[in-house]
Amino acid sequence: MKIHIAHSPDSDDAFMFYGLASGRVASPGFEIAHVLSDIETLNRAACDGKYEITAVSFPAYAHLTDRYLLLPHGASMGDRYGPIVVSRQDGPTTLAGVRVAVPGELTTALLALRLFDPSVEYVVMPFDQIQDKVRAGEIAAGLLIHEGQLTYAEEGLQKIVDLGEWWADRTGGLPLPLGGNVIRRDLGPQTIVTLSRLLHDSIAYGLDHRAEAVDYAMQFGRGLDRRRTDEFVGMYVNNLTLDYGERGRTAVHRLLGDAQAAGLLPKPVTVEFAA
Repeated sequence: MKIHIAHSPDSDDAFMFYGLASGRVASPGFEIAHVLSDIETLNRAACDGKYEITAVSFPAYAHLTDRYLLLPHGASMGDRYGPIVVSRQDGPTTLAGVRVAVPGELTTALLALRLFDPSVEYVVMPFDQIQDKVRAGEIAAGLLIHEGQLTYAEEGLQKIVDLGEWWADRTGGLPLPLGGNVIRRDLGPQTIVTLSRLLHDSIAYGLDHRAEAVDYAMQFGRGLDRRRTDEFVGMYVNNLTLDYGERGRTAVHRLLGDAQAAGLLPKPVTVEFAA
């Protein structure tokens, strides 16, 4: 049975799926095809049910509950860190009157930004162009995800707000759920259980064999050296990735509940995890 696993072309996702991609975690009975694309493209594809398993942002998941279940592992959560709004050193230090470049309408980064400042003005552009556009002065501020969270200061940019820090302060220390892995309901209960276990085992393999998994992940790090790749992986692949736990699940419910109460989601979301 051919199963497409779609995820972002980033070092943390590469680390997470290293066990399966390398064959270190066997998948008898399944032909696993990895599909790499930016998160906003994956969000849109999930709305069409394109892939059996895919990474999605949590605002996108809110529109997908009839077709997909959340897997109980594979989440990316920022624990007092997360998407960062930056400007040039000579640029704005607040969002007042500032238009912000953001990586997609369905991203959790934008959802958190709109919870932080409901009146924020924004323009969507590919995530890997935002940092350069801000540095060149073509846009006043940008919302950075992925490696930019580690490298912005070295490129002459300053932080306006770290949304992961803000969220932790808002919620009494909850992590900010940025993305999760979902699985299509029509695969059936037994296949879902089996695939869920395989993905769990892939994450566990990377955590247990960190050096080789980081070596593999470096090719997806967009210029990060090994130390920085390892640091970035550690931010987003950890115990919360292996299992949401009560704290992670509470964070998901809080994020989606706050978003619905703020009018940023059309209706309350019933969160349902696969086994």
